[in-house]
Amino acid sequence: MPTTPPEQPATLIFDGDCGFCTTAVLWLQRTLPRVPATAPFQWTDLAAFGLTEQQARSRVWFVAGGRHYGGAAAVAALLRGQPVAALRVLGWLATVPPWSWAAAAGYSLVARYRYRLPGGTPACRMPSAT
Repeated sequence: MPTTPPEQPATLIFDGDCGFCTTAVLWLQRTLPRVPATAPFQWTDLAAFGLTEQQARSRVWFVAGGRHYGGAAAVAALLRGQPVAALRVLGWLATVPPWSWAAAAGYSLVARYRYRLPGGTPACRMPSAT
């Protein structure tokens, strides 16, 4: 995957058409002490972040310091950047097996069924793999 310049501001890129995703980002902004810039992928110059539209449609992305974290890894990276020690520990645990496996499985389930979760709508349904 192409890298972005390190001076690119840390940004959480999500599906702005998904009510659940938007609700989750608003919750993060209210709840976490430190939240990066957030941007719906539909209104973002994805090439500037080294992402394709297909990648952006498939999962949430956290891009920081030239590094790309997608899906559960994005959530873990976001947590590792928090000033609260307990949140940083959770972020690190989410990168180490077997916790990383659980985090990936949990993220996959949430992504797959996000249209059924609070704030979700039929527009939130992930495209089926072909």
